[in-house]
Amino acid sequence: MWKNSPLRVIWWQRPIWAWLLLVILAACGEDPQPEQPPQPEVVVPTFQADSAYAFVAQQVAFGPRVPNSGGHRACGDWLMATFARYGARVQAQESVVRAFDGTALNMRNIIASFQPEKKRRILLTAHWDTRPFADEDSSRQQEPIPGANDGGSGVGVLLEVARQLGQQAPQVGVDIILWDAEDYGSSEHENSYCLGSQYWSRQPHVPGYMPMYAINLDMVGAEGAYFTREGISEQYARSVLDKVWYTARSLGYDRFFRSHSSEGIIDDHTYMNLVARIPTIDIIDRPGGNRFFPHWHTHRDDLSTISRETLGAVGQTLLTVVYQER
Repeated sequence: MWKNSPLRVIWWQRPIWAWLLLVILAACGEDPQPEQPPQPEVVVPTFQADSAYAFVAQQVAFGPRVPNSGGHRACGDWLMATFARYGARVQAQESVVRAFDGTALNMRNIIASFQPEKKRRILLTAHWDTRPFADEDSSRQQEPIPGANDGGSGVGVLLEVARQLGQQAPQVGVDIILWDAEDYGSSEHENSYCLGSQYWSRQPHVPGYMPMYAINLDMVGAEGAYFTREGISEQYARSVLDKVWYTARSLGYDRFFRSHSSEGIIDDHTYMNLVARIPTIDIIDRPGGNRFFPHWHTHRDDLSTISRETLGAVGQTLLTVVYQER
């Protein structure tokens, strides 16, 4: 009988064993897949806040760095020599620009390139000049300010970044530009500020220059600095802003890098976004969201305003962003 025949049992069992045998034979015949090499661990250098502080102090020691002054020329020469000592290819972009009051300013943008042969690049910037007036002070308003925070702090951070780049090369190329003639402006003349970055944005040091993104530093050294998500940065470079803020907060710097937004301001990043079309964010101290730090454009913007902790938070964030790029 078919229903109870042993033949029926064998008939149903044979395809199962045959299938298993085929699977085993096929598996044995496959070439072993090579193991993927593990990705190298990202080693991020440790930012030395004491070193950055010393760089700020050295700038202040030159006196006010107002274009056309002796202190400005001496500091500019020192900045170029320092970048060269750390292995950068250094060049100066020089021109004469006209200030809002008609003064002809001898401008010098300082450009330091690390691994200039690499195509994938990040641009880091800050202004190195200081304000020729203390218009927010109650006295001596026509005298220049020390500019420890507004001028010195961003440069101090970037010099320490440059020192680290010279010791350990990241996977991407890095350019550092120090803007000149940023602070020789008037609130009554909107485009009278940021003359160096305006000039470069129309005439970059390399024709067609286009990094992946840029980060501008301004007033990044004061005690208890308060960095908000600035409006122009959010509008034109939100993904960069998200990357930098996420990195900072993952490092434990959330009390400096705040999550709320502030209105857009005119700063060097404005022209980098609107004219050069480079997605650029501005890390700038905005206590309460829409003011500047308490000693802004006064004679009290001296070395006593500078906090190593703040410099360290900004610098370590920058190094982490740069060295995590692949």
